[in-house]
Amino acid sequence: MRSLLRLWPYVRPVRTRLVVSVTAALLASLSTLLVPIVLGRIVDGPIAEHDLEALWPLAALLLLLGLSEAAFFHLRRVVVARPLADVETTLRGELFGKLQRLPVSFHDRWGSGQLLSRAMSDLYVMRTFLSFPLIFLVVNTLTFLAGIALMFTQDWRLALITLGPAVPLFLLTRRFESRYSRATRLTQDRNGDLATLVEESVLGIRILKAFGRHRSMAERFHQQSAVLRRTELEKAGMLANLWSIVIGLPELALGCALAVGAYLVAHDELSAGALVAFLSTALTVRWPIESLGWLMAYSNEAATATDRFFEVLDEPDAEPAEAVRTTTTAAVKTATTPDGIRLTGVRFRYPDAPAGTPDLLRGVDLHIRSGETMALVGATGSGKTTLTALLPRLYEITAGTITLDGRDIRELDRTHLRELVAVAFEDPILFSTTIRENVLMGAPGAGDDQLRAALATAQAGFVDQLSEGVDTEVGEQGLGLSGGQRQRLALARAVVGDPAFLVLDDPLSALDVHTEALVERALREVLASTTALVVAHRPSTVLLADRVAVLADGRIETVGTHQELLQSSARYRALMSGEAALAPERSTAR
Repeated sequence: MRSLLRLWPYVRPVRTRLVVSVTAALLASLSTLLVPIVLGRIVDGPIAEHDLEALWPLAALLLLLGLSEAAFFHLRRVVVARPLADVETTLRGELFGKLQRLPVSFHDRWGSGQLLSRAMSDLYVMRTFLSFPLIFLVVNTLTFLAGIALMFTQDWRLALITLGPAVPLFLLTRRFESRYSRATRLTQDRNGDLATLVEESVLGIRILKAFGRHRSMAERFHQQSAVLRRTELEKAGMLANLWSIVIGLPELALGCALAVGAYLVAHDELSAGALVAFLSTALTVRWPIESLGWLMAYSNEAATATDRFFEVLDEPDAEPAEAVRTTTTAAVKTATTPDGIRLTGVRFRYPDAPAGTPDLLRGVDLHIRSGETMALVGATGSGKTTLTALLPRLYEITAGTITLDGRDIRELDRTHLRELVAVAFEDPILFSTTIRENVLMGAPGAGDDQLRAALATAQAGFVDQLSEGVDTEVGEQGLGLSGGQRQRLALARAVVGDPAFLVLDDPLSALDVHTEALVERALREVLASTTALVVAHRPSTVLLADRVAVLADGRIETVGTHQELLQSSARYRALMSGEAALAPERSTAR
């Protein structure tokens, strides 16, 4: 429950509203405690004396108390509805902003459904807790204490009987809290897993249908649903057991109090009105006791939701600047002349790589001169895509340095770095918005001329044939477009801002031969004015480059022009010819 205290900074701006809401709810509850007093006076007064005239003022007082209770409860809800909705919006905005700042390695580890459940269902639970259970934990406690005090003033003997179940209920709720917390956490995590499965099924529906795997995916869904169902039933069983005791024990105590009270009335030790007033007060106090189970359950769910929310917020955004400086092997040099892209002793391993396995990159040394285009080739799994992700710091290098025109990328602000380095990935991701917004994402503030130039470079003239041109919505992940069309738009997004450094990961793989030739011709003009690293798998892409680097065994094996490597490197010839197996590297000089 301590985790709920972490919500205080978000609740502090609306604390006045919360206090007003608690006060209104408390006044409403206290008005119900006045009803038994009035009922006792009615029984001992007008009813016992058969005085109809004296009944009307007391009946009017009961009506007034009922109206007051309704008015206070209405005020309680109205006062906090909008502010707590704003708190939820703030929390959701902070979570989304955090997800944007977290490194790619974090998103590699977390399922999208887990993050989605935290952003939606968990925040809903937290907001509901603030608007109702939190308030009534305070109000019901105070109402219970006030009701107990009133019961002792009415008859201390009956009060002691009624309070008999208090100790066992306290011990029971303590045990329930720990068990229910574990079950709640398990349920919410499994909800996240199920959300991930649903999202993957929807996004991969074409693959599932194409391979006839929708039934197996449905079976997997039903299995996970069954696991979630069992967990929910375990929770329901715990809550049912708690409720049966929380309701049963006070009812038993109330029955005993009624029997003793009837005996006292029969022996003229207690008036009938006093007994009615006591029993009415006990019935009023019963709700705070009966609500204890539900409030404890919801509080545990809110605490678990808060823990899950802060699990994401507590993740470090990036390596602290001080740590970066200590890992830098030399002082950051200020380039007096353009130096292009330089990688020195770069090593990298994924954070979740098994212990004892070698680094993926084991000392990469490469210099791409300013204004030069370097093609990067290598076998599948050699680390080409990973290396391209290191330049914009989507991943942090394990060791070594990468400099852009002499400046260590770890010393550059990430926002500025990603303005300098534009990237087109092998998997062309588009967003559910217009073509214009998708392309201009690569250069916020760019005008129509730059947009059109980028589309022309990528040979994306097909956009003019769409219903609304560049303002056409592409749909979720752009699945309404072909693979080649999505890749051309992703390429346009990379070149639209005339970046100083350009990283292209096999940017033409989904294009037909004719379109590829047109794009290559237009792309040469862009590459002539920038420093570029191009991951290539085909000779046609390699020919865009001034030089070629071969990546093998985690290192740059050789660098040269296309023709030089064809003469000197058996590995390069095998990669360009598409041979399945590489012959052992040997000298081929003739």
